[in-house]
Amino acid sequence: MAPGPQPNMQQLLKQAQKMQQQLMDAQAELADARVDGSAGGGLVTATVTGSGELVGLVIDPKAVDPDDTETLADLVLAAVRDAAGNAAQMQEQKMGPLTQGLGGLGGGGLPGLPF
Repeated sequence: MAPGPQPNMQQLLKQAQKMQQQLMDAQAELADARVDGSAGGGLVTATVTGSGELVGLVIDPKAVDPDDTETLADLVLAAVRDAAGNAAQMQEQKMGPLTQGLGGLGGGGLPGLPF
């Protein structure tokens, strides 16, 4: 029994390069995106990039009680976690379809592919 047709290596390389460029474009888009998260009914709002870097924090003066800094700290943590969760969802939306397209390739050890 003769083996089936061999894949065209040039075509495979071209496809891998295209996928790598799509991944790099999505990563750049995520780095530029801004995502908010909040806590305490909006008393604390955190802003992160689509890749998860904290870039902003807004605290409503009503949230500041010098006698209860622990609650403020909890609100800040909750807002940052909310923003990070929103960023993770954005990452999955942007990167999920691209990484699923790799199928059995798994990146194939190609430079720049995160798998």
